[in-house]
Order: sequence, then structure tokens, then C-alpha cells
Amino acid sequence: MRTITLLILVLLTSLTSAADIPPLPDNQPLDLILLIGQSNMAGRGTIEPQDQIPNPHIWKLDKDNHWLPSIDPLHFDKPKVAGVGLGSSFARELAAKTPDHYIGLIPAAVGGTSLAQWRPGSDLYNNALHRCQLAQSHGTLVAILWHQGESDCTASHVPTYLANLNVIITHLRTDLHSPDVPLIVGELGHFHQSHAPFTDALNAELRKVSTVIPHSACATAEDLTDRGDQTHFDSKSLRELGRRYAAQYFHLTTPTTQP
Repeated sequence: MRTITLLILVLLTSLTSAADIPPLPDNQPLDLILLIGQSNMAGRGTIEPQDQIPNPHIWKLDKDNHWLPSIDPLHFDKPKVAGVGLGSSFARELAAKTPDHYIGLIPAAVGGTSLAQWRPGSDLYNNALHRCQLAQSHGTLVAILWHQGESDCTASHVPTYLANLNVIITHLRTDLHSPDVPLIVGELGHFHQSHAPFTDALNAELRKVSTVIPHSACATAEDLTDRGDQTHFDSKSLRELGRRYAAQYFHLTTPTTQP
């Protein structure tokens, strides 16, 4: 059955490729999603045929700041290992929910980076800010997706993690003139605990993000699996994690009806 499914996906890919989608019109507004953090946001999952089927309503800002039809890999931080990430499945969930909208993904994550390297004024921060500012000429920022922490699973970094992340996000929202833009973070893979003993402690902090950073939520990584290195999610788990990020986004942005 899996073989038949893959063959169908390969056929679909051959019939619908990025080259078949016309260029994005200059006047087409985009719902912009900023993707930042380290390698699990950049994506290290194995690319499969389903990841190569473009959606004409989902676009990505490439390394040269051009809008291209969005297929994995989204990121280009480490071209030899960049693969499936969570951004694509997040975007597909949004596209399904808002079929009359167009989505623009802004990849800016870099593998192996620490929280301190993302501080306001740093090269990573400035690059993400610059790319997002360029993208804002084509749309409106509707979400910031953050996945990072594997480099900060230490006794000294965990207690200050949320406070330092709050500084980064506060500055970013101010610099992007988007004070209320939703922030979605995700737990580290639970499998990382055996690789870094403070993973559970950092996940406990991440789950408290909404108590520290306004308009934020945390997606669980429960039951997700790694690709065999105790650090990176596999492709299937990254797709599921993207859907969980989207569920948290909808929870934050869907108006509640008062009785």
C-alpha cells in the first residue's frame, strides 16, 4: 500500500510542479509567516514526493529574496542537510482554513544556534528582521513560529530562557510594527532528554510561554519521533508538529463566543 501511495505522489508531482505555477502577481497580498529558531525549524526531515507538490496559494521567500512556489526544503541554512520542516504543513493547514488567502513563508532559522545568538542586534536577528521587512511590502505578518532550545538545555540557561525569549520577541514585534502578532513555540522532542538531561526542564518552561509572552502558545511534541539521532524530528513528526502549531494558532486567533 505504501508503495502504491508513493507512486501516486510521484505521478502527481510530475503533473503539478513548481514550474507550472505562474509567478506571484505583484499586487497579491500575502499572509506572512516568519520561521525562526534552529535546526528543527529549518527542517532536517527526509524529503518525500508529497513534500514536492506545490500549492498555488503557498509561497516562500528564497535566499535571494524572491517569491517562489513553496516546496521543501524551505530553508537554506545548511543546503546539504536542509529538508522537511514544520513550516510547510503549518501553511497547508492555514490554506485549507482560509482558501481565499495566499500565504508567504519567510524562512530564517539556522541550525545549531543558541538563544543568545538571536538577541536583538545580532546577525541572526537582523537577518530575520530584514527578510521580514522586505516581505511586509507584499503582505501582513500574521504569525511568528519559533522552535529552538536544543542548544540551551543546560542548568544555567533553562531558568532564564523564557525571559530572554520575551526580550527577543518584544523587540521583533516592535521592529516589525506588529505588536500583537501571534507567537507559536513548540516543545523539544521528548527523545532529546536522553541526549540532554535538561530537555524536560526546558519543555516545562516552553509550556508556560503564554504566562510570560502575550499572544503566544506552545505546541506539544508528545509521541513524536526522531530520525535516529535523538535530536531531530523525522519527516512524519515534523509534518504533525506543523499541524499542532497550526492548531495552537487557530486557538489564539479564532474569536470565542460568549454564552
